[in-house]
Amino acid sequence: MLIKYPSKNIRSDYSENNSDPKVYYGLNKEIKFCSKCTYSNQKPTSEKEFKHTIETKKTTIPFSDKHICNACQVLEKKDNIDWAQRKNQLKKLCDKYRKSDGSYDCIVPGSGGKDSFYASYKLKYEFGMNPLTVTWAPHIYTEWGWKNFQSWIHSGFDNHLFTPNGRVHRVLTRLAVDNLFHPFQPFIMGQYYFPARMASKLNIPLVFYGDTNAEFGHPEDFSNPERNMNFFTTNNTEKIFIGGTKVSSLEKDFGLSKNELEPYLPLKPNELKNTKLNIQYLGYYLPWHPQECYYFASEKGNFAPAPERNVGTYQKYASIDDKIDDFHYFTTFIKFGIGRATYDTAQEIRNGEINREEGIALIKKYDGEFPKRFSDEIFRYLSINSVEMPIAYKQFEKPEFDLKYFNDLCDKFRSPHIWKLENKQWQLRNKIWN
Repeated sequence: MLIKYPSKNIRSDYSENNSDPKVYYGLNKEIKFCSKCTYSNQKPTSEKEFKHTIETKKTTIPFSDKHICNACQVLEKKDNIDWAQRKNQLKKLCDKYRKSDGSYDCIVPGSGGKDSFYASYKLKYEFGMNPLTVTWAPHIYTEWGWKNFQSWIHSGFDNHLFTPNGRVHRVLTRLAVDNLFHPFQPFIMGQYYFPARMASKLNIPLVFYGDTNAEFGHPEDFSNPERNMNFFTTNNTEKIFIGGTKVSSLEKDFGLSKNELEPYLPLKPNELKNTKLNIQYLGYYLPWHPQECYYFASEKGNFAPAPERNVGTYQKYASIDDKIDDFHYFTTFIKFGIGRATYDTAQEIRNGEINREEGIALIKKYDGEFPKRFSDEIFRYLSINSVEMPIAYKQFEKPEFDLKYFNDLCDKFRSPHIWKLENKQWQLRNKIWN
């Protein structure tokens, strides 16, 4: 049995009088908040997910000496960009790859959300490209997410939808929750590698993503339009982890085959050699504004927001296609003290929709809201039963996933430098509104 019931944390570590609390995940010991937006210096950067284990030390977004996060520093650089020149560079890039016979000349990954709609529509109808859209399916579609996906396709796009083996995906997602408290990790891995794999198989070398990672504070060169290939490839297959578990253990102990695991594995560099893959950020060439993408997708393709606000925040137009989204953002709140409202307010402050004081008020109201609306369905999804998954079932001390189990996992993954127990209630040690 490899997956034990969540261990109890040492309550004294979370004493409000603890002047030197432990720090998990290699995070910054001193918690600081950006002086311009609402990010904290606990926000992790993008990483190679196939290397991710519970021992992984996180790198976090850089802050300046004036307590300005890297995302806000990137915004200052955007103000000095000659966007007309960048647009001309995009035209030249498209001219180089465009097929005169109408066959596919680029790939646009996406779910049919506002950003992928904007990217594919712009490329096809403004720049004359012939994009093939590709999608790695969500864990469990929301009703409105599925409708938006259909609206995307019916606005004039072909699509390859890959839906992974449901039983395999459930096992891997459960492992990611138990080992990493990261329910999105297997999805992220599949979503990363599927477009590159499709580009290689179909010999379509040009791939366009939307906004750059630098927009969210990740230390990438904002002057470089190409996405780092190291996120997609590796030659060292012995050190690949999915859900914090080595591939060899997934095969031996959980009964998953090489074929079932292949969609989650990064490509080998030689697989892409003949394709000469060129992965680009469209947000390098066009000024990216998420709310404008939403208005654009609504006008041109009948994109519809969710009928209710997203749990843990105030908006209802971003990350709305997967029912597990709510739990993803709740786990980031537990691990890093950063919930969905923090992500949303930081972005909208940078884009001029709200000011910092309004953002802080929204965080105080919504951040860390428990994701109840889909919880019963998600708990069933994360439960491993002996009939469907008999080998994997034996590796879990408690195969059934319920509210108590989830709450015990929450407590296990709380870092003492972020959390304290005050009158038997969990409280953040440092709140942005204090």
